[in-house]
Amino acid sequence: MFSIEALKELAQELKSDVYALYLARSDPRIPWYAKAVMVLTVAYALSPIDLVPDFIPVIGYLDDLIIVPAGIALAIYLMPENVLEEYRKRAKTELAGSALNSRAGLLIVIIIWLLVLYLFIKFVSRFWG
Repeated sequence: MFSIEALKELAQELKSDVYALYLARSDPRIPWYAKAVMVLTVAYALSPIDLVPDFIPVIGYLDDLIIVPAGIALAIYLMPENVLEEYRKRAKTELAGSALNSRAGLLIVIIIWLLVLYLFIKFVSRFWG
Protein backbone atom coordinates (compact mmCIF):
# COMPACT_ATOMS: atom_id res chain seq x y z
CA MET A 1 0.00 0.00 0.00
CA PHE A 2 1.04 3.62 -0.42
CA SER A 3 2.49 5.55 2.48
CA ILE A 4 1.52 9.15 3.15
CA GLU A 5 4.95 10.32 2.02
CA ALA A 6 4.68 8.39 -1.24
CA LEU A 7 1.26 9.92 -1.90
CA LYS A 8 2.60 13.42 -1.14
CA GLU A 9 5.47 12.84 -3.56
CA LEU A 10 3.08 11.57 -6.23
CA ALA A 11 0.83 14.61 -5.73
CA GLN A 12 3.84 16.92 -6.04
CA GLU A 13 4.91 15.20 -9.28
CA LEU A 14 1.37 15.53 -10.63
CA LYS A 15 1.32 19.25 -9.75
CA SER A 16 4.72 19.69 -11.37
CA ASP A 17 3.62 17.89 -14.55
CA VAL A 18 0.44 19.99 -14.83
CA TYR A 19 2.53 23.14 -14.47
CA ALA A 20 5.08 21.84 -17.01
CA LEU A 21 2.23 21.30 -19.48
CA TYR A 22 0.98 24.80 -18.80
CA LEU A 23 4.45 26.24 -19.46
CA ALA A 24 4.86 24.19 -22.65
CA ARG A 25 1.52 25.15 -24.17
CA SER A 26 2.98 27.59 -26.70
CA ASP A 27 6.22 25.82 -27.62
CA PRO A 28 6.48 25.52 -31.42
CA ARG A 29 8.23 22.13 -31.11
CA ILE A 30 5.04 20.54 -29.81
CA PRO A 31 2.41 19.35 -32.34
CA TRP A 32 -1.00 21.07 -32.31
CA TYR A 33 -2.86 17.93 -31.17
CA ALA A 34 -0.57 17.58 -28.16
CA LYS A 35 -1.20 21.25 -27.35
CA ALA A 36 -4.95 20.67 -27.57
CA VAL A 37 -4.71 17.78 -25.07
CA MET A 38 -2.47 19.89 -22.81
CA VAL A 39 -4.82 22.89 -22.78
CA LEU A 40 -7.88 20.73 -22.13
CA THR A 41 -6.12 18.82 -19.34
CA VAL A 42 -4.82 21.92 -17.59
CA ALA A 43 -8.18 23.68 -17.98
CA TYR A 44 -10.00 20.69 -16.51
CA ALA A 45 -7.49 20.35 -13.66
CA LEU A 46 -7.84 24.03 -12.73
CA SER A 47 -11.55 24.35 -13.41
CA PRO A 48 -13.98 24.47 -10.49
CA ILE A 49 -16.50 22.73 -12.76
CA ASP A 50 -16.32 18.93 -13.03
CA LEU A 51 -18.05 16.45 -15.29
CA VAL A 52 -19.36 14.76 -12.16
CA PRO A 53 -19.84 17.11 -9.17
CA ASP A 54 -17.57 16.36 -6.19
CA PHE A 55 -20.50 16.17 -3.74
CA ILE A 56 -21.58 12.85 -5.30
CA PRO A 57 -19.94 10.18 -3.11
CA VAL A 58 -16.97 8.33 -4.61
CA ILE A 59 -17.85 9.03 -8.26
CA GLY A 60 -17.46 12.78 -7.73
CA TYR A 61 -13.75 12.44 -7.03
CA LEU A 62 -13.22 9.44 -9.27
CA ASP A 63 -13.50 11.54 -12.43
CA ASP A 64 -10.70 13.83 -11.18
CA LEU A 65 -8.55 10.82 -10.32
CA ILE A 66 -9.00 9.36 -13.80
CA ILE A 67 -9.42 12.27 -16.25
CA VAL A 68 -6.58 14.53 -15.08
CA PRO A 69 -3.87 11.83 -14.88
CA ALA A 70 -5.08 10.30 -18.18
CA GLY A 71 -4.92 13.71 -19.86
CA ILE A 72 -1.46 14.35 -18.44
CA ALA A 73 -0.28 10.91 -19.56
CA LEU A 74 -1.65 11.43 -23.07
CA ALA A 75 -0.14 14.91 -23.37
CA ILE A 76 3.22 13.61 -22.13
CA TYR A 77 3.05 10.72 -24.60
CA LEU A 78 2.39 13.15 -27.48
CA MET A 79 5.22 15.54 -26.55
CA PRO A 80 8.81 15.17 -27.75
CA GLU A 81 10.76 13.74 -24.79
CA ASN A 82 13.52 16.37 -24.77
CA VAL A 83 10.92 19.17 -24.71
CA LEU A 84 9.07 17.50 -21.85
CA GLU A 85 12.22 17.19 -19.72
CA GLU A 86 13.07 20.83 -20.36
CA TYR A 87 9.67 21.99 -19.08
CA ARG A 88 9.67 19.54 -16.16
CA LYS A 89 12.95 21.05 -14.93
CA ARG A 90 11.59 24.57 -15.38
CA ALA A 91 8.35 23.70 -13.57
CA LYS A 92 10.19 22.18 -10.60
CA THR A 93 12.46 25.23 -10.35
CA GLU A 94 9.56 27.68 -10.50
CA LEU A 95 7.38 25.70 -8.10
CA ALA A 96 10.20 25.52 -5.56
CA GLY A 97 9.94 29.28 -4.95
CA SER A 98 6.20 29.66 -5.41
CA ALA A 99 4.91 30.41 -1.89
CA LEU A 100 4.09 33.98 -2.92
CA ASN A 101 2.53 32.80 -6.19
CA SER A 102 0.38 30.32 -4.27
CA ARG A 103 -1.00 33.11 -2.12
CA ALA A 104 -1.63 35.29 -5.15
CA GLY A 105 -3.30 32.35 -6.90
CA LEU A 106 -5.47 31.70 -3.87
CA LEU A 107 -6.48 35.34 -3.79
CA ILE A 108 -7.41 35.24 -7.48
CA VAL A 109 -9.49 32.08 -6.99
CA ILE A 110 -11.30 33.65 -4.02
CA ILE A 111 -12.04 36.79 -6.04
CA ILE A 112 -13.38 34.71 -8.93
CA TRP A 113 -15.61 32.68 -6.61
CA LEU A 114 -16.91 35.87 -4.96
CA LEU A 115 -17.67 37.30 -8.39
CA VAL A 116 -19.49 34.11 -9.40
CA LEU A 117 -21.43 34.17 -6.13
CA TYR A 118 -22.34 37.84 -6.67
CA LEU A 119 -23.55 37.14 -10.23
CA PHE A 120 -25.52 34.12 -9.05
CA ILE A 121 -27.22 36.12 -6.29
CA LYS A 122 -27.97 38.91 -8.75
CA PHE A 123 -29.45 36.40 -11.22
CA VAL A 124 -31.55 34.67 -8.55
CA SER A 125 -32.81 37.99 -7.16
CA ARG A 126 -33.93 39.07 -10.64
CA PHE A 127 -35.54 35.70 -11.28
CA TRP A 128 -37.39 35.59 -7.94
CA GLY A 129 -37.73 39.33 -7.38
